[in-house]
Amino acid sequence: MSRAATALRGAWLFVAGDDWRVALGVVAAIAVTALVATSTVAAWWILPLAVVALLAGSLRRTVRQTRGR
Repeated sequence: MSRAATALRGAWLFVAGDDWRVALGVVAAIAVTALVATSTVAAWWILPLAVVALLAGSLRRTVRQTRGR
């Protein structure tokens, strides 16, 4: 494997980790927060809510996978 491919794979594993859905959710939450922050609405509550929702979804998927074994 080339050095570039190894670096890209390492970056992907760092960002996505074990669950790509959580990584995508975090990116989406940051984007939504940025959009809301440009309006007159307070945006501080979006990221904590997203963290709780993403964690709950990740735990739910993990429990379902573990029970299926």
